[in-house]
Amino acid sequence: RGRDGRRGRDGRRGRDGRRGREGIAVKAFLLAAGLGTRLRPLTELMPKCLLPVDGRSLIDIWLDALDRAGIDEVLVNLHHLPELVDHHLAARTSRGVGPEVRTVFEPELLGSAGTLRANREWVEGEEFFLALNADNLTDFDLRTLMAAHRGQGVLATLALFKSPVPSACGIVELGPDGLVAGFVEKPPAPVGDLANAGMYAFDPSALDLLDGVGGAASVDIGYHFLPLLVGRAGGVLVEGYFRDIGTGEAYELAQTEWRTRTSRAATVGAT
Repeated sequence: RGRDGRRGRDGRRGRDGRRGREGIAVKAFLLAAGLGTRLRPLTELMPKCLLPVDGRSLIDIWLDALDRAGIDEVLVNLHHLPELVDHHLAARTSRGVGPEVRTVFEPELLGSAGTLRANREWVEGEEFFLALNADNLTDFDLRTLMAAHRGQGVLATLALFKSPVPSACGIVELGPDGLVAGFVEKPPAPVGDLANAGMYAFDPSALDLLDGVGGAASVDIGYHFLPLLVGRAGGVLVEGYFRDIGTGEAYELAQTEWRTRTSRAATVGAT
């Protein structure tokens, strides 16, 4: 059960009986439990996932994207000011908008990979599942990530982007076979600019690699999980807009960039 006590699907269908666009049900983790310390004071009274970008909260932007991709069920992990997120999601659910959403509260932060590991039963038996960092802003079509994962036959598929500041990102090396040949989180001397975009498709069996990793401590996808997937993961390049809005400066840039992007899209759509 989630924080609201609801049970999810019977394992294959969403609350409205729909399936993913490819004919199967797909679940997604939306990782939203971070404290948002680099965004203070904005996040002192509001969790990061509720911060608005051009009038819409980050979490709504993500849930709308997941709905467009045909995702049936979403699990959102919470820690900082969880009651505000629960209230927001309850209002959204009452309007019948988007996929089924459940939340899980983490009294102590588990880390991004720790959240996946703690909720592995939720995705047991799935063909694959998505995991997404809720503090990223993008118009990337998640169906591209899902199609790439299905086509590669790997344990994981990472969405990647070309970073202007590689030392601030998780840097990925791809081999000639298209598989991840190396991964280093925030390297002091990056070997390239191909960076982890915080959007993943995972085979549930990949979580077996986390057994015993980190003990009871926080376990991170970048620092702990992805290095274990070298040689067993593929990548797909993000098309369109992408920005990590984890800092105040990035958040301010996103306000203008996102508005410009959506205005341009509306103009193109009208012609």
